[in-house]
Amino acid sequence: MVYLSRITFLLCTVFLLSGCGYNSLQVKEETVFKAWADVESTLQRRGDLIPNLVETVKGYAKHEAETLEGVINARAKASSIQLTTDDLSNPAAMQQLQAAQGGLTSALSKLMVLVERYPDLKANQNFLDLQNQLEGTENRINVARQRYNKAVETFNGSVRSFPASLTNSLLLHLERKEYFKADEGAKAVPKVNFG
Repeated sequence: MVYLSRITFLLCTVFLLSGCGYNSLQVKEETVFKAWADVESTLQRRGDLIPNLVETVKGYAKHEAETLEGVINARAKASSIQLTTDDLSNPAAMQQLQAAQGGLTSALSKLMVLVERYPDLKANQNFLDLQNQLEGTENRINVARQRYNKAVETFNGSVRSFPASLTNSLLLHLERKEYFKADEGAKAVPKVNFG
């Protein structure tokens, strides 16, 4: 009889836990971590392309050292900030990463303006290939950020909704994750000047 009551207790426990969100919360957190790894991977790809782009431009624009140095320094700063999955719940760490990545984007924009001054460079096949790869990488970064934010939205909603919120507060203690937000400069309307 005791054996039967233990089996019944175990079956009831398994049944109750299966509907409480314990497993689904962990799966959703892993989805956030995977999406973040995709963001890091695409940021790394951009970081890997930049030295090649800078060297190609250097060959044509030797006297534009300040802009090229700015790109190199921005890349070094952006590459030096590494977040762990624990940092995904830390708003300050996310802001620091986003600021460094925004600085790199700004430096790359200045580099592209510099390139406009060198028509031979724009026609160089190596440069065109690098520019296309960089553009594709920027698109991948955007997609990875959107997927990460979607995973965060799903996860954060789950830890706040019943019964998963109860399970989280009693058993898991998972923290809400931070969204990847646009940097402050992205809110400014770009100025177009044809003359």
